[in-house]
Amino acid sequence: MAQFARSPLTAVLGPTNTGKTHLAVERMCGHSSGMMGFPLRLLAREVYDRVAGMKGPAQVALITGEEKIVPPGARYFLCTAESMPIGRQAGTANEGLADYAFVALDEAQLGADPERGHVFTDRLLRARGREETMILGSASIGRVVKALVPDAEIIGRPRFSTLSYAGAKKLSRLPKRSAIVAFSAEEVYAVAEMLRRFRGGAAVVMGALSPRTRNAQVQMFLNGEVDYLVATDAIGMGLNLDVAHVAFASLRKYDGRRTRRLTVAEMAQIAGRAGRHHQDGTFGSLGHEDGDAAFTPEEIEAIEAHRFPPVEQLFWRNGTPRTDRLDHLISDLEQKPERPELRAAPEAVDLAVLRRLADDPLVIDRARGRKQVERLWAACGLPDFQKLGAEHHARAVSRIWRFLSEGTGHIPRDWFAQQIARLDSVQGDIDTLSGRIAAARTWSYIAHRADWLAHPAEMAERTRALEEKLSDALHAALTQRFVDRRTTVLLRDIGQSAANLPVEIEQDGTVCVDGETIGRLDGFRFSVDPATRHQDRKMLLAAAERRLGRILRVKADELLGAPDTDFALMDEAGQAPGISWKGDPVATLHGGPALLTPEIRLDRALLAMGQDVQKQVAARLAAWMDAQKEKHLLPLTRMVASSADPEVPAVVRAVFAQLADAGGVIARTELDSALGHLDKDQRHLLRRAGIDIGVLDIYHPGLLKPGAARWRAALLAARLGKPCLPLPGPGLTLIPAGEKPEQMGARIAGFRGFGEQMLRIDMAERMARTAHEAIARNEAFTAQSPQIVSLGLSENAFLQLMRLAGFRAVEAPAEGGPNWAFRGRQKARTHQQHPGREKRGAPAQGKPRNDRGPRPAASSGPAPTGNHAFAGLAELLGRNG
Repeated sequence: MAQFARSPLTAVLGPTNTGKTHLAVERMCGHSSGMMGFPLRLLAREVYDRVAGMKGPAQVALITGEEKIVPPGARYFLCTAESMPIGRQAGTANEGLADYAFVALDEAQLGADPERGHVFTDRLLRARGREETMILGSASIGRVVKALVPDAEIIGRPRFSTLSYAGAKKLSRLPKRSAIVAFSAEEVYAVAEMLRRFRGGAAVVMGALSPRTRNAQVQMFLNGEVDYLVATDAIGMGLNLDVAHVAFASLRKYDGRRTRRLTVAEMAQIAGRAGRHHQDGTFGSLGHEDGDAAFTPEEIEAIEAHRFPPVEQLFWRNGTPRTDRLDHLISDLEQKPERPELRAAPEAVDLAVLRRLADDPLVIDRARGRKQVERLWAACGLPDFQKLGAEHHARAVSRIWRFLSEGTGHIPRDWFAQQIARLDSVQGDIDTLSGRIAAARTWSYIAHRADWLAHPAEMAERTRALEEKLSDALHAALTQRFVDRRTTVLLRDIGQSAANLPVEIEQDGTVCVDGETIGRLDGFRFSVDPATRHQDRKMLLAAAERRLGRILRVKADELLGAPDTDFALMDEAGQAPGISWKGDPVATLHGGPALLTPEIRLDRALLAMGQDVQKQVAARLAAWMDAQKEKHLLPLTRMVASSADPEVPAVVRAVFAQLADAGGVIARTELDSALGHLDKDQRHLLRRAGIDIGVLDIYHPGLLKPGAARWRAALLAARLGKPCLPLPGPGLTLIPAGEKPEQMGARIAGFRGFGEQMLRIDMAERMARTAHEAIARNEAFTAQSPQIVSLGLSENAFLQLMRLAGFRAVEAPAEGGPNWAFRGRQKARTHQQHPGREKRGAPAQGKPRNDRGPRPAASSGPAPTGNHAFAGLAELLGRNG
């Protein structure tokens, strides 16, 4: 390997985009072995993928707290700074060489960070390669590095491109390929949501994301699926992104202790992500020049010139504490540095947890000897991924320590598996999924400690699979919430010019633009996707109207030539009656001159077409409807024809007219007066027309069929201008009475109510005739008779049917003899006898009349209300008759 500098220990310092990390990777790959430490798991993974591509996966290892890929014989190790195996084996038999030919530490200026600085300072002081060592970082640490490591050769690197201030910009005016930086999850979400609404969406990158989620989000940005990226300051730590402009949503952050303004060096570290290699970049603030994110002139000048105040001190903590006794360990960790360039690090979470556990009697009893003290200190090093605080985290560590310090020294397999299973759910919002991933990272960290589990490889695989599953779900949730790809496509391809929209119609009616759904075409109706923002609706409707006109005309031609089987009656309960074509509504039915001639009103989508097209469609629908009346309502159409036939006697025409107006089914009480005017021959004309004159109802049996019942119900609803009613299922003869709408629908279909049950009227007439036949045979007819039992008619309903049909119970009937006597059905009081006719009495008991029902005797009972099928419905819907 050619020598890079005079000294084997070099500090390569400079601003962002100077190629420091790239240089170190190239130098490492030129050695026989090497190790690099990074500030982020994401960055370590990024460089691992790169080196694995150069050297092959079998030669490269990745070591982070919760992810370890260590092939046997691996020679190049990419690690987080905390996981660098310095002077120790890192946990597995194959992990860590005795030494490394090359060692590098990236972002060494983080030694000045209060929370993690002591780790970077320790690596700066102790991590050395056998042949070459590189310290990478900001030029601001040059003075302190030279003081702490006198042998180091300081090498400066100029920035490849220019970084300049572009001023403050509103979110709606940000240039494409911009990254917006915020300093809390809430702020990241708020900015991403605004970008979704106004610019089609954004990718989201935060330090807490798993590498899998982060890579999926970044890939959307790199592929151009979104033009914006919203991130925390994690992007300042060397993540390589194709960003042209960095906008700061704020210049204040909470550093774990207080909310403070960013230092100029921190601003520059983040702003420096703009412009990669020789492509210039810009930075600025989000909002106004005087907003919370506004830069001062001094800050702008310093960032553009890459001049920052020098770092005078680094945080330090003893990296090699004694572990022979617990009190020695704590004492060494609290030791003060002796050099002026170093300052004592604030109490970290691991030390805070150790101090709490040190007061536990069980810990005092078990943490004896070097091995147990080291094991306790290792347990305290479990990161607080969930950010629960030292107190809560100490309780979790205490439980882990109890397992490690008893029995075999392993965490029970079943208990560990239960903790993983609790997290195995992809339900929930972004915060919930992020919380589960953070918890999964805890168990992943534990699974990668080789001596904490009896079967670490198995559990490491299970935690890896869990994190990948949750990461995929989180990526999907982030994309669903913060990316409106449809708007991105529209803005990218056409710049909101509706005239250029490439509209495509899928087989199921979905209308797409470049593969993104903008709405549906159901029949002739186009409806914008409900998820569309209000401000986009006009654009989408205009585009659809322009492109769909030709398609709609083609569909109209298809309708005109369609077979009758493509059309159907729309009579769903609660909906207006209408006509559909291939399942899509094309017309509604409204009241017309007569029941059988309703008005066919075209759907509003068809009204937008030419008059000639409308007339042709209306004519086609009318022809189909005539065919349906011929198929299902032929008896009714013949009644209408007979009511106007001059060859038919006037009194018979009146009966036909009244029966037709009622839809071909009517209660006999409604026609008692008209029937009283008919002689035997005239009644015969009704029977020749197929009409049954029953004791309770007058009807045509053909109109009781399901198809006829549907059409009669739809036509009546159209005449009344009301929604359709629910009808009984086809083939039923007996149903529960149900609520009033169900009763009215059943009455239209040809059922009559008897208490809590409704019986089809032809079956009711059949039972009345069966009763007459039983009386004629001197037999009893009861609710237990086979005919009644087979119907399922209840005793109460049976008794009511018999009374309404004119039968009266016989007092003390002879055993096996008739138990009913026919007294005749009562007529309505309002129905008067024809003045020229002789008053008739009741027929002999048990002798049925030849008109298939008894001729009722006159009665002085109360007058019933209209009882034909349509009268009840009209009463329900607000119109009688």
